[in-house]
Amino acid sequence: MPGAMVILGVDPGSRATGYGLIAGDGQHFRHVASGVIRPRSGTLAERLVAIDAEMRALLVERAPDQVAIEGLFHARSPRTAIVLGHARGVVLLAARAGGAEVAEYAPRAVKLAVTGSGRASKAQVRAMVGRLVADAPARLGLDQADALAVALCHGFRQSDPRLLASDRPRSWSAYVARVKGAKSGARP
Repeated sequence: MPGAMVILGVDPGSRATGYGLIAGDGQHFRHVASGVIRPRSGTLAERLVAIDAEMRALLVERAPDQVAIEGLFHARSPRTAIVLGHARGVVLLAARAGGAEVAEYAPRAVKLAVTGSGRASKAQVRAMVGRLVADAPARLGLDQADALAVALCHGFRQSDPRLLASDRPRSWSAYVARVKGAKSGARP
């Protein structure tokens, strides 16, 4: 795809950080690469250093135009949320230090963009990623599929001029209302 935008999607975690690179024109995307960063067991600090090093190497090697990162979700415990926050912080820092534009998307928004339902299961997300991304591996791990879904969400949103306007909707429901209004002829 000549002139295709390359997007790196990241599903951060302290034990498994999924990543997925796609290239596309905003409507059609192809798989470039995907994988999982799995730091060796150790202290949280040691795992974060490993995530940082591998993420920076990936950014240098692949040089994506933009990076999209999955946001926080409601974790079962405060400790889980804090640890995930640390992993996300490392990924955000590595991406910005590498000069990439960074966007963040809530898990619900990613699921909605890829499957049409904000409550889709991981299996449903993986199935839709396989359908939406040309050349996607037949056996995608859940972390890879989630990362590719984040990249897709970003690609779809970047291609829609209604989302790039200066009066960008603040929520997905506001966006859906705007699109429905535009289709019915109502003023946004």
